[in-house]
Parts: sequence; C-alpha cells; structure tokens
Amino acid sequence: MIQFENKLIAPCGMNCGVCARYLAGLYELPKQGVKITVCAGCRAGNRNCGKKSCSPRRKHELYFCFECGDFPCDTIKRLDKRYRTFYRTSEIKNLEIIRDHGITAFLKQEAEKWTCPDCGGVISCHNGVCFRCGVEKLKKKKPFYRW
Repeated sequence: MIQFENKLIAPCGMNCGVCARYLAGLYELPKQGVKITVCAGCRAGNRNCGKKSCSPRRKHELYFCFECGDFPCDTIKRLDKRYRTFYRTSEIKNLEIIRDHGITAFLKQEAEKWTCPDCGGVISCHNGVCFRCGVEKLKKKKPFYRW
C-alpha cells in the first residue's frame, strides 16, 4: 500500500511515512474510530518545519538540514533527543545516512525497519503499532504516542 518515498522525508530527517498522524490519514483511521488528527506530511502539507528559527529554511535555501553549515543545530539536537528517547529513531542519524549514502539507501533501510512483518503495512515510529493490522490495538492505546 505505502511506498517509502523521498517526498515523505522532512528537511529535519523525519520520515513522515512512519509518523502516526500521516499513517492515520493514509489508513483513514478517524473513520475507523481512532481519535487522531491527520497530516499529509511536512513537505506535502507545506509545514513551517522549524522555519521560524531557521533563516536558511525560511529562505528555501536547503532541502535537508544537513546542507546547512550549522548542522546539527540546537533545534535539530533537541528534536533528535526527543525522538531517540521516545520513538526509536534519530533525525540526525537519518540525515547522516541520506548525506553519506543517498536517499535510496535510506529509504530501503526505513522500509526494512518499519514494514509490518504480519501484514506488510507500516509500523508507526510513535508507538510501534502497525496502522493497517493494529487498528483495534490503536483504539485502546494509552498513551497513544508511546511504545
């Protein structure tokens, strides 16, 4: 159903394709009784994505944050710490893989890491649940955004 795509990788290195809000929209979870807001992804949704505090992002001077001379900046470091602590992923590591090995290698690695072994759906980085075959589990999940 889903492909891991370049357009779903946010400038900060977040893979929107494994984000709970993106997956909720993809799998139409609000229609299935899961209370969650949906998102089309940082690039598709034209989200500000740190632009308020980042002059190069505000001016559209870079596609990924690793292209900045200040990488990793304090904003990325804070985001990375939160995601490493709670969501089993690292934006800084993601960006380093993209920079050093290319987007294709990164997307392949993400597909291996986040594809559900039971149904082939996508496991969310935010709670470790497959949003295709784990809908009933998601309805009962408290707190929703924790493993």
